[in-house]
Amino acid sequence: MDSRTQFTKTTVALHWIIAIAMIGSLAFGIYIEELPRGPEKIELIALHKSIGVLVLVVALYRLIWRIRNRMPEHLSPVAKWQEKVTTLVHFILLAGTLLMPTSGMLMSIGGGHSISVFGLELIAGGDKNELLGETGKIMHGLGGNVMIAAIALHVAASVKHHLLTKDGTLQRMLGRRVA
Repeated sequence: MDSRTQFTKTTVALHWIIAIAMIGSLAFGIYIEELPRGPEKIELIALHKSIGVLVLVVALYRLIWRIRNRMPEHLSPVAKWQEKVTTLVHFILLAGTLLMPTSGMLMSIGGGHSISVFGLELIAGGDKNELLGETGKIMHGLGGNVMIAAIALHVAASVKHHLLTKDGTLQRMLGRRVA
């Protein structure tokens, strides 16, 4: 169980796996979006979708883990407004790790495409559903922008805690024990 002074290896691993996967997926998605239509783009979209499904599975596990372990305590006093922003950003990040893959799947299914993980078909392709596809596309695009902003705020807050507050928040997320 997480404590005020140290997070479990599971908490730390889940945080960093999701962080790297989400940042990588967002960057990769932006890159893919700019490519011209063709076989290379189709292959990269399939890879992006496979990673997205895996992110969703890990994110679901992480959400269950977070609910069981509660949100971490602050290591230093924070103003009420900062606490509210922190709560909102953490909510956005947790929700985004679920909604980004889900919206991508909606977009794909709405386009009549299958959902596969590295070639293993999980959901067969079918008829196009423009409403579902467009809803997924809007959610995915807007969600990506919201996630980028939330990640930037999260990273900025981590740097602030490490360099200015010097309260051990970043050290704790690296798996170290803090006073």
